[in-house]
Amino acid sequence: MKTDNIIKLISYRCVTVFAVLVSLFSLTACGSGSSAAISVASVDVSSSATDGRSNATVVLTPVASGNSLLSSDNMTVDISNASEGYIIIRYSGDSEKTKFQITGPSQVTYTYNIAASEDVVIPLSSGSGSYMLTAYESIGNDQYAACFSDEFNVNITNEFGPFLYPNQYVDFNENTKAVTKAKELVSSASCDLEAVGLIYDFVINNVTYDQEEAKTVETNYLPDVDEVMDTGKGICFDYASLMAAMLRSQGIPTRLEIGYAKDAYHAWISVYTKDQGWIGGVIQFDGSNWTLMDPTLASNSKDISKIKSFIGDGSSYTVKYMY
Repeated sequence: MKTDNIIKLISYRCVTVFAVLVSLFSLTACGSGSSAAISVASVDVSSSATDGRSNATVVLTPVASGNSLLSSDNMTVDISNASEGYIIIRYSGDSEKTKFQITGPSQVTYTYNIAASEDVVIPLSSGSGSYMLTAYESIGNDQYAACFSDEFNVNITNEFGPFLYPNQYVDFNENTKAVTKAKELVSSASCDLEAVGLIYDFVINNVTYDQEEAKTVETNYLPDVDEVMDTGKGICFDYASLMAAMLRSQGIPTRLEIGYAKDAYHAWISVYTKDQGWIGGVIQFDGSNWTLMDPTLASNSKDISKIKSFIGDGSSYTVKYMY
């Protein structure tokens, strides 16, 4: 299934997930959140670093340096910094609807909706290897014609680059409110795990699920992390994007993941720390262990025991796309 269709499904099926969970697990869209831990899987933090962390904001800025380009009449793909884990594309044609597809070593095809004359950062989520690129312009009546096709090979030397730089789905810069808030929240954190917990607690206690947005969201919807900060509301895609932006701005590699929560499309995150490696799903600290947690469910749940039965051992979650 193409990514642009998935965005629509995330929004509508997210609401379906919540409707089902409301009836099965007594979920409510409240802002109080829950401090209880869900024992999906535990991560021992006894060996975690406690000698302090810099807590400095680290906002990496993608650059279209123009040193290595792939291009056609209307499309330019800057692969100059592909080794950092991203490329930058720009469409300069007249079509109101343009789609860009990228297929990497994982053989998963990602589809992006592209606006004219805007630089769009695309993460190389599949890692090192060969990437096939294709762009399509709308020719009316939901028909598209190819306007660009090329491929390139890359050795990604910054393995965490795809999950540290901003991109179309996790969009932030040094002036983003979410970045400023993240710096404030982690000012006392002694290690990355503690920083993750402080940001996690803020999100689940200050953002509520927006049922109306989920019903009216359009296919090409993109999260706006500062809008979520201002309104205190969002759908699962917004929760994941906000946390990813805040954590990345603190130098913590974070994957925004889209896939299945059982049989419905959903969005969540995974994080990396040097002490634990990649930790699947958003995590919560209970005083001695970190446990897997989906932030959308966490912020909307008052019945931890029943949510635990839904999440189980983590097998309810199947990753399809990573941004």
